[in-house]
Amino acid sequence: MEGDALAKGGRNGAAGGTTPEWTSDPSPLLDVQGVTLQYKTRHHLVTATCRVSFQVRRGDRFVLLGPSGCGKSTLLKGVGGFLKPVEGAIRLAGREIDAPGPDRMMVFQEFDQLLPWKTVRHNVMFPLLASGRLGRADAEIRAMKYIVKVGLEAFADAYPHALSGGMKQRVAIARAMAMEPEMLLMDEPYAALDALTRRKMQQELLRLWQDTHFTALFVTHSIEEAIIIGTRILVLSPHPGRVRAELNSVTQGVGSPEFAALQARIEDLVFAGHAVEEEPHA
Repeated sequence: MEGDALAKGGRNGAAGGTTPEWTSDPSPLLDVQGVTLQYKTRHHLVTATCRVSFQVRRGDRFVLLGPSGCGKSTLLKGVGGFLKPVEGAIRLAGREIDAPGPDRMMVFQEFDQLLPWKTVRHNVMFPLLASGRLGRADAEIRAMKYIVKVGLEAFADAYPHALSGGMKQRVAIARAMAMEPEMLLMDEPYAALDALTRRKMQQELLRLWQDTHFTALFVTHSIEEAIIIGTRILVLSPHPGRVRAELNSVTQGVGSPEFAALQARIEDLVFAGHAVEEEPHA
C-alpha cells in the first residue's frame, strides 16, 4: 500500500494492527483491495481512485480524508454498492459487494434527505417497513429506541420543516442506525452546518458510538473533524485518489500537543507537492 507506516498510539483502544478492545473478531469487516473506480460525465471518463486498499474492523470510525476531487465520496458509493470497481474488489464480511443493501446505510450532508410529509417517528420507521424487516409495532419500538438515543424523543411527532438542520441530521442518523446495519456510511454529514452546531454534532456522534460501538466509514475534507471523529484516518492524494497514509488518531482533544502534531502531519501529507515514498504497513 502506498503511504507511510501506520502511526502508533490508537484512539479509544484502536491501535494499529491490533484488535480493538470492543470486539474479539480480528478479521476485517470491510476489505477494500486495489480498487480503481471510474465514472462517466457527459464528455469524459473520470478515474476517481487508483488502486486504493484499506481495511475497516468492527467498531472502527474509519475516516476517508483528502482534498476535493480525490475520490473519497466515490469510494463511499463503491462501498455502498452504487458503483462497481473497474479494478480490485470490495468485500463486506467476506462477501463481495455488487449492489446496495440494508447492511450499509448512508447518511448524506443534505438536509432534505427526510420525507417532508412524515413525522420524525415515521421517517425513522420508513426503511424498516419498506424493507419488510419489521412489522409496524416492532418498527415503532425500534424507531423510538434510536430517536431517544439521538435525543429527539420530544420531537418524535414533529415534521421536518419544524426542525433545525442539526436536528434533521440527527433524524437521518437515527433512521440509518435503526436498520442496525453492519456499517454506517457518512458522506460529509456535517459540512452544511455552522461551526458550533457541527462541533456539537461531532460530540453527539462520539457519545452515540460509546453507547453502541457501531462501525462507521466517514468522509470529510476537514482535518480537524477527521481527528475528532476517527479512530483511523486514510489520507488520499489529489485526483485520482491514491493512498498517501493510513494513521491512527489520538485520544487527546483539540489544542493538545498530540492533536496539533497529528494535524500538522496530515497537512504535510495533504498539501505536499511531492510523492510520498512507499513504506511497509506497521
